[in-house]
Amino acid sequence: MSVSASADIGAAAARPPLSRHLLIFCGLGLLFIALAVMALGLGRYAVSPDRVAAILVSLAAPVKAFWTPVDEQIVLTVRLPRILLAGLSGAGLGLCGAALQGIYRNPLVEPSIVGAAPGAAFGGALALLIAEGSGLLGFAFAGGVAALALVHLIAGFSGRMSVLALVLAGVVVGAFFSALVSLTQYLANPETTLPAIVYWLMGSFATATWAKLAIAAPLVLIGAVGLWLLRFRIDVLSLGDEEAAALGVRVAPTRAAVLGLIALVTAAVVASCGVVSWVGLIAPHLARMLVGPAHRLLLPAAAMIGAILLVAVDTVARTATAAEVPLSVLTALIGTPIFAVLLRRLTLQGWNRDRD
Repeated sequence: MSVSASADIGAAAARPPLSRHLLIFCGLGLLFIALAVMALGLGRYAVSPDRVAAILVSLAAPVKAFWTPVDEQIVLTVRLPRILLAGLSGAGLGLCGAALQGIYRNPLVEPSIVGAAPGAAFGGALALLIAEGSGLLGFAFAGGVAALALVHLIAGFSGRMSVLALVLAGVVVGAFFSALVSLTQYLANPETTLPAIVYWLMGSFATATWAKLAIAAPLVLIGAVGLWLLRFRIDVLSLGDEEAAALGVRVAPTRAAVLGLIALVTAAVVASCGVVSWVGLIAPHLARMLVGPAHRLLLPAAAMIGAILLVAVDTVARTATAAEVPLSVLTALIGTPIFAVLLRRLTLQGWNRDRD
């Protein structure tokens, strides 16, 4: 399913006023803040929302303490870095999904489908196997870049790199790197390394710390700023390669720059929490329903929705049962029905347009 020029022009003509977009973004921001405050208080050791709010306010202004030192330790040291890392990771995945769907002109792609996430997963698993996790972020980034480069190499065999060829090549490369991940698990020590690889691949923010957040945040922000600066070029690429070239966009270098930024963000997310699927697929669709297809609005909206989704999923993962549920399990259970509803809606809309 491609994004046509006429659809974009029609959406631009019917663009809602800026005040509506401002209200949408304010609403998403308030929803994230409310969710974060609630998540900070939930867990085996519960902290009331008023205490959570007071502890957070005390970081910037003097407040008369009516909470215990344990409350403050739980909120600031244990839960706050975890929630911030989850929000950062969700925002990165939402951004990557929106950018990929734009440059590939396909609403069904995400970092996992085009090989970036499986490549980064193999790099991280290899780091755990041969270096006990040392340099995991660098290995994950190298794996993500290698996967994307291999996708473009395979897709270009025919001499004409179509969107369908890129997506199919992404599926093939993703399967290849998933097999390499299985090979690292087979070679790993079953007593020590194998459990670490398996647990990491299933996705979790249980090991989140301020130090890990300090490493991941600059990389995700660099990728986010880069994608934001390329937002208009992504809009043009979503019209098709020929149209983009006619409008003066250098297609191959622009697409390579976007994919490099996506690999950077994906590697940072995978290194922080393992492989988390569906968020990068669902968030852009929900954002597109709220703000339309223009990437100047779609990218920040997808980032905010991705942050909200992953913080909510992580909160459920650590509070639903006595043992923490892996993120990949919950995102699949939640993402599948949501995507089924969205797919049905898109299919009905397309059927109605064809009938008219």
